[in-house]
Amino acid sequence: MTDLAYDLAAPLTLPATEPVPAQGAEQVGVDASAALVKFHAPEIVFGPGSLGEAGFAATRLGARRPFVVTDPGIIEAGWVDELLDHLTDVGLRPRIWSAVTSNPKDHEITAAYDAYREHEGDVIVGIGGGSCLDAAKGVAVLAGNGGDILAYRGVDQLHDAIPPLLMIPSTSGTGADVSQFCIVTDTERAVKVTIMGRALVPDISITDPRLLATMPTALSAATGLDALTHGIEAFVSLAHNPLADIHALSAVRGVLAHLRMTVDKPAEQPARCAMAEASLNAGLAFSNAILGATHAMSHQVGGLLDAPHGVINGVLLPHVVRYNARATPDRFLDVALAAGLPVHGMPGEEAAEVLAERIRRLSDDVGVPAGLSALGVTEQDVPVLALNTLEDACLTTNPRSASVREIEALFRAAL
Repeated sequence: MTDLAYDLAAPLTLPATEPVPAQGAEQVGVDASAALVKFHAPEIVFGPGSLGEAGFAATRLGARRPFVVTDPGIIEAGWVDELLDHLTDVGLRPRIWSAVTSNPKDHEITAAYDAYREHEGDVIVGIGGGSCLDAAKGVAVLAGNGGDILAYRGVDQLHDAIPPLLMIPSTSGTGADVSQFCIVTDTERAVKVTIMGRALVPDISITDPRLLATMPTALSAATGLDALTHGIEAFVSLAHNPLADIHALSAVRGVLAHLRMTVDKPAEQPARCAMAEASLNAGLAFSNAILGATHAMSHQVGGLLDAPHGVINGVLLPHVVRYNARATPDRFLDVALAAGLPVHGMPGEEAAEVLAERIRRLSDDVGVPAGLSALGVTEQDVPVLALNTLEDACLTTNPRSASVREIEALFRAAL
């Protein structure tokens, strides 16, 4: 696995220069002549059984009274009990908060923060899917900065330090365990808001592929498609860089090679490990290169309908690939080559079409519906969804600019 021991602690800045030129998918590497690259990553512990390191990791972060954010499904699966054993074995006094739902809500984070203060907590431990990890980050934001969680939407809006973060993912897709993103649902407006900044990169991330075995099949499919979207959008992003490119292409290869196996044969451990690695690579890629229109649009549908994020991405991604290929065809040729598709010598836009068809076939194979209408989106929702998309931070780095009418057209094509 790629050596991940680099972490340049500097605030996120989008590139002031032209994007780094595309390179062949088999030759992507660090170009010493390229502009300065800042790559953010936590300390990473990876491998079967690595949950056993949680107590030592929390202690190294200064924990005495860790605050554990999770959900009832992770508790039922037995992972929280195992985590608590590791924490108490080293003399820590943890408290559990498990009132987290999918697409964590603003009021849930407020309630969790109140419990954190009551516990007089220190290190915040998130264990579970992306919703649990985002909720844990939200608690950290309020613990360090106070106020309303929605006030921190946008880029680098945190002004004071936050408590240490230890993240333990139980799914193979969200990347929240390594990223500088926190996604929260604004329940009054029924939209998802993006909070982004260097401070939100966790201090330590523990990826134990054993935890993936208890994912429901539908969640395995959804989170895997999320990882695929992260890899593709990071690679073609206006903020891409050579270090992120390596992780992005590795993620694309890993998901396309192994996701279907994890759905068809959930107990197949080599595929689970490969998907855990693909998810990790995808998270490192998008944390440093940001995302694009697929995520900007998906956040709005998820906020409106509280629908599974990865499923929405699986529906939208082929349409956005086709749209963006006009702006950066060579980058999509690189992605298609990395995916192992027979596109050698093809123009980039044709390769992007082959890639879009491959994504759609994978989505079909893992049970994702063909259109957003199956999730409850209607023609009447499109204008509001498109307007809200224009406010999403992820759209800033999309390789092709988009007007509200173009976003509406993408939503309609995906219905």
